[in-house]
Amino acid sequence: MWEHLLHNAGIVSYVAILLAVAIYGFHRYMLVYLYLKHRNKVYTPKGRFEQLPRVTVQLPMYNEDLVAERIIKASCQIDYPRELLEIQVLDDSTDHSAEIARKACQEMAAKGHPIKYIHRTNREGYKAGALAEGLKQASGEFIAIFDADFLPPRDILLNVVHYFTDEKIGMVQVRWDHLNRDASLLTKSQAIFLDGHFVIEHTARNRSGRFMHFNGTAGVWRRATIEDAGGWQHDTLTEDLDLSYRAQLKGWQFVYLPQFCAPAELPPEMISFKQQAHRWTKGSMQTAIKLLPRILRSKHLSYGIKTEAFFHLTNTLVYPLMVILTLLMYPTFFNYFAPFKAHTWGHYVFSISLFILATCSASTFFVFGQRELFGRRVGWKSLLYLPFLMALGVGISLNNTKAVFEAIWSAIKRKPSEFVRTPKYGHTGAANNTTYRPARVFTFHRLALPIIEIAFGCYMAVCIWISLWYRFGQGTIPFLCIFAGGYFYVGFSSVYVLWRMQQEADAEQALLASGESDPTESAGIMGT
Repeated sequence: MWEHLLHNAGIVSYVAILLAVAIYGFHRYMLVYLYLKHRNKVYTPKGRFEQLPRVTVQLPMYNEDLVAERIIKASCQIDYPRELLEIQVLDDSTDHSAEIARKACQEMAAKGHPIKYIHRTNREGYKAGALAEGLKQASGEFIAIFDADFLPPRDILLNVVHYFTDEKIGMVQVRWDHLNRDASLLTKSQAIFLDGHFVIEHTARNRSGRFMHFNGTAGVWRRATIEDAGGWQHDTLTEDLDLSYRAQLKGWQFVYLPQFCAPAELPPEMISFKQQAHRWTKGSMQTAIKLLPRILRSKHLSYGIKTEAFFHLTNTLVYPLMVILTLLMYPTFFNYFAPFKAHTWGHYVFSISLFILATCSASTFFVFGQRELFGRRVGWKSLLYLPFLMALGVGISLNNTKAVFEAIWSAIKRKPSEFVRTPKYGHTGAANNTTYRPARVFTFHRLALPIIEIAFGCYMAVCIWISLWYRFGQGTIPFLCIFAGGYFYVGFSSVYVLWRMQQEADAEQALLASGESDPTESAGIMGT
C-alpha cells in the first residue's frame, strides 16, 4: 500500500513540477509573440531640446584595476557640451585600483574634462549606496550610468537625451553589446543568452506596454524619477530592477532603444559567470518578494502588466524546479517503469518530459533573437550552439537554486546580502587570456558546489547507462547527455578555475617570500 502511494505521489509531483516548468517555457513563446506583434512600434522623440539639459554620468566601481582607466577615458570622450556635462567616478575600492582611478581622473581633469573623483571609506549599500551618494552631489537633471566594464559610445547622450522631451519618460535603456563575444564557447553562449533578453524580452515588454527594467548600466534616468520612486535602495542585490518597478508603479514610463548599444565585457571563465548569475538570480527573487504583492494588489495596473510582472520576477523559480525534476527522474520513471514496462504510458511521459525540459522555448527564443539581430543566416547558424546553451542552462541550475533559497532566507531573517562584484579582465576582443587576482580559494567551502554539480552529472550518467542497458527510453538519451554534460561542464570548469587561481596564490606567496616588490605581475592564466 505504502509503495503504491509513494509511486503515485512521485508521479503526481513530477508531472506537477513539469507543468510548472512548461508554463514558464510557454511564457517565452508569449514574449516572442508580443515581440512580433509590436516590433514595428518604434519610439521616436516627442521633440528636441532647444537648450540641451545638464547630464551627470556616474561610473560606479569597486577594485576595478584592469578596467578603471579605460572606462574613465572613454567617458571623457562622450560627445556632449562640456559645460553641461559632469562625470562622477564613484569608487568604493579598497586596493591599489583606487590610486589608478584617482590618477586617471586627475589626468583627464587636467585636460579640461568635467570629471570628479568620489571615494567612499565604506561600502554601505554597495553599488546602490554609491549611486545614492553620488546623486547627492550631482548637478545633472539627467543621470547616465555605466559600469566599469562598459565602453560608452561617443554619441550615446545625444542619441538618448531628446527622448526626455516627453515629461512622462523616466528612463531610457540601450542594448548591450559584447566586447569578447567570440573569445570562447562560454562567452559566445552568454552573448546569445543576453541577446535574447535584449532583443526579444525588452522589446516585447516595452513596446507592448508591460513593465521593463533598467539593466544597471547603459541607461539614462531622469533625476526626478529616481527621487519620486524613493531613490536607490540596497535591500536587494538588483537595485536596478527594484527601482525600475517602483518607478513604473509611480506612473513613469520607460523607453528601450535596441538600435543603440553600449559594448561590455562578458565573464570569460566559469567562476565569474556563476557569481554574476548568482547575484542576478538572488536579486530578482528578493525583488519579487519585496514588490510582487504590491504589484498584484494594484488596482490601476492591467491584467497584462500584472501577469508579465509575475513571470518576469518569478522566473528564477525554474532553477529549483529543474533541480527537483532532475532528482525525481530515476525514482519516478526508471524505478517504476523500467525495465518492467518498457512500453507503458510512463515511457512516453518520460520521453516527452525530457524533450520539454531540454528544448522548451530555447530553440525558438534564442535562435529568433540571433536572427533578428544578425539576420537569417546567423540566426540559423546559432542552432549549432543550442545543445551547449541547453547544457549550460541545466548546469548552472544548482548555482542559481542556491541563490533563490538564499534570497528567501534573507527575506525571512530580514538580513541584507553582500554585493559580490563580477571580476573584470579588460577584454576587448577575441583573446581569452585572463589575469586573476591571486587569492586562497581552493578550499572545501568553495569546492562544495562544484562537487555537487559533478555528482549530479554522475547521477545523469547512471540514468544514461540504465537507459542503454535496459533499452528503455533510448530516444531520450541525447537529452540525458545534455543534462549530464551541463552538470559536468559547470562542475569541472569551476574546479579547474579554482585550482588555477590557487596556483596564482601560491605564486604570489613565493614572490613575497623571495622579496619581489610586485606580485601582481605574475603570469596570467587561461580562461575556460
